[in-house]
Amino acid sequence: MPETAEKTEEKKDQQNGSEAGDAKTQAKTAEFSEAAATDSDGTAGGSIDILLDVDIAVTVAIGQTEIPVRKLLQLRPGSVLKLDKSIDEPVDLFLKDTRFATGDIVVVDDQFAVRIKQILGLGNSASK
Repeated sequence: MPETAEKTEEKKDQQNGSEAGDAKTQAKTAEFSEAAATDSDGTAGGSIDILLDVDIAVTVAIGQTEIPVRKLLQLRPGSVLKLDKSIDEPVDLFLKDTRFATGDIVVVDDQFAVRIKQILGLGNSASK
């Protein structure tokens, strides 16, 4: 029976130790191995060739407007929303939420198209 009492005491000590450990968490320094350098043959790292054939969505904004929800709910086929730009102003081209260019709306083969007027630099790109 004394062995059973000792085991019970060990379990209590372990439980008390884990409770104390929960109260104070010790931080340890992580050690990482150095990453191996790769060759410049396009197999890893520096090559962006893999991105050159990726499609990316371009959004063309011809204008915008704000209307109350009440008016929005009243819209039907044939309703007209007046936008904030005149017909002579250039449209804005966006990649995600970043404006990267301006252009003019044109028609090509009975479809709308955009003729690029200006590519904006980082200082000129205004997010909307």
